[in-house]
Amino acid sequence: MSRPTDFYGKKAHVIGIARSGLAAAEVLRSLGATVTMHDHKESPQFEDALNKVLKMGLEAKTGEHAYEGIEAADLVIPSPGVPPACPGLVTARDRGIPIMSEVELGYRISPAPIIAVTGTNGKTTTTALIGDILRRDGVHVYVAGNIVAGDIRLPLSRAAFRASASDIIVAEISSFQLEWVSSLRPRIAALLNISADHLDRHSDLDDYARTKARIFECQEPEDCAVLNADDPGVMAFAPGIKAQIWQFSRKSEVELGTFARGTEVWVRTAAGDEPVCDTSAMKLRGVHNVENVLAAAAVVLAFGGSKHSIQESVNAFEPLEHRLEPVAQIGGVEFVNNSMCTNMLAGIRSLEAIGSPAIVIAGGKGKGEGSDYAPLGEAFKKHAKHVVLIGEDAPLIEEAARKVGFEKMSRAVSMAEAVDKAWRHAEPGDTIVLSPGCASFDMFRHFEHRGQVFKAAVAALANRVGANR
Repeated sequence: MSRPTDFYGKKAHVIGIARSGLAAAEVLRSLGATVTMHDHKESPQFEDALNKVLKMGLEAKTGEHAYEGIEAADLVIPSPGVPPACPGLVTARDRGIPIMSEVELGYRISPAPIIAVTGTNGKTTTTALIGDILRRDGVHVYVAGNIVAGDIRLPLSRAAFRASASDIIVAEISSFQLEWVSSLRPRIAALLNISADHLDRHSDLDDYARTKARIFECQEPEDCAVLNADDPGVMAFAPGIKAQIWQFSRKSEVELGTFARGTEVWVRTAAGDEPVCDTSAMKLRGVHNVENVLAAAAVVLAFGGSKHSIQESVNAFEPLEHRLEPVAQIGGVEFVNNSMCTNMLAGIRSLEAIGSPAIVIAGGKGKGEGSDYAPLGEAFKKHAKHVVLIGEDAPLIEEAARKVGFEKMSRAVSMAEAVDKAWRHAEPGDTIVLSPGCASFDMFRHFEHRGQVFKAAVAALANRVGANR
């Protein structure tokens, strides 16, 4: 299939001087475009990134003059964090200038087939797991896209520029990245789940879900869509999908796809049912990670991968950084970093994975899901020994928890104080988990920063108290 790759001589304007924007700028410049970068922040706020722009020899417009000249663009590339109401995007729309997300750019230049994964929760683990399985099958894989986990942080456009036709790109794709796609056609696209998230950006849950489902929009019958059969919000899009549909389910046996029988993952195809792997020895915690394994197995098997590599990967795959990541054992108390838990459902599921007894550090900036944290309060009631609340939404979470009868809470104004307070309530055998259920931007630069601060606070505690209480 031919794809438009001629950016030579085009005036490309990239909005957002950060990871995604820098990658798009670098790729566009290499393709012969004249690139200008824009960011509303003042230059001292992102000096390192700005230095990279200047080293590339590109023009950068920042601060109050950020969007000057954008009306002359042939093409505008917004970074995922740039909202549709951004003045630069408004100008582009008003003037009919094409707007293209960085993942759309990556798709258009990629000689390699793309496996794309989206959903509210589990995207990163599932994406990385698919990549690990395919590598065990001897495939040269780029794990890319929205994924940020340890040293995995490769934007899709950069992966596409590096890839050859014999490679595979496995990409995590966010709803923000799907806002500005027009021809993105993954060979396999997976939608893991849909729950309230990013409603400070999307008008409502339906708008958010429709944006997620754009991942299937350009697929054809020879492609494959992988859907969570247990999620009605996901399955609602099945009738409109042209690709062949595979399903995965933890709760029932599907017609085509993967499902659970006890601790085993099975696959059903026209040839019948076959066992794929056993999850009883996997290092990932929680039923949500069983679902991630089911999804990854469906994708790999639909792509033609081997069951042997799936079992090898499931046995060896370690929790990714900031995702139920074991941090330390101090005096018989386990510390777990789940900073990537940025919405309420993720908070609930992480508590289910930890089980009881747990001392939970929760709270942060809400994402527009509404102020009813009652379901999180119910999860506290079921799984938490004590909860230390931090951040902007701490009062709302506390109020909701008290309404459902959970009272064992305290407040902290910093992560260090939260770790200390959690420690005071812990006994040998307990688990202290950072499971915010909220975004990080009220107190931290991003969720990775929040997790790093948590780990530093745990390390400081260990230095103070030693290995024994």
